[in-house]
Amino acid sequence: MKLFQTYSSPFPTRVRLMIYAKGLEVTIIEPPGFHSSAESKGDYLDINPIGRVPALVLEDGRALPESEVICEYLEDTYPQPATQPADAWGRAQMRLLSRICDFYVVMAMVPLFSFSARSRKHWDPVAIRAATDKVAEALGFLEPYIGTDGYAVGQSLTQADGAITPQLVLACEWIPGLFGTPDPLEDLPKLSAYWRAIQTDPIAVRLIRETRDAIAHEQASAKAQASAARAAT
Repeated sequence: MKLFQTYSSPFPTRVRLMIYAKGLEVTIIEPPGFHSSAESKGDYLDINPIGRVPALVLEDGRALPESEVICEYLEDTYPQPATQPADAWGRAQMRLLSRICDFYVVMAMVPLFSFSARSRKHWDPVAIRAATDKVAEALGFLEPYIGTDGYAVGQSLTQADGAITPQLVLACEWIPGLFGTPDPLEDLPKLSAYWRAIQTDPIAVRLIRETRDAIAHEQASAKAQASAARAAT
């Protein structure tokens, strides 16, 4: 199998969690044309006409887009070791946490992604602070549902951990580091405790490190492009 993805996108992270946890042999490919790249997506659109990551290509050549759908397929096809709770309520909690990340946390971050692509002289401090407040509010939606045993749900890794960990790298490290805003977990004790605990799980540590490295690479590339543009003028 082949997984087309980028490490700086939070969505493929939950798929990689499953690949690592289940010990699957999957070739990971980063297609062109994403994030700060000016390249065309080219042939990747033949694999995933939606033009987003991730997409999983099976051994018979069939392609499956969308992270949640890929995760469901992998869990159905390779049920052991499980990456979802055994009971219906636990699975519902896992899906709820992932959904909050996708529909609330990510959407709250979109304005900050836009500001990060601009030069600092075009930043609007009031709008940035409003956006970071929205991120903190969205993270607060996770607080009532996050697990208290070191994982998002239950006592082992689930797909919800793959959804939450990259968002916390962005919210707790990238946003404050770039914009100088406060720690968004200050008033969220359960989520703070989870963030500390999950960083002791080896697979979660690998996912977090991959996200951090990808963000650093994207920032370095953006700076290099900005310097080249200034030199050309």
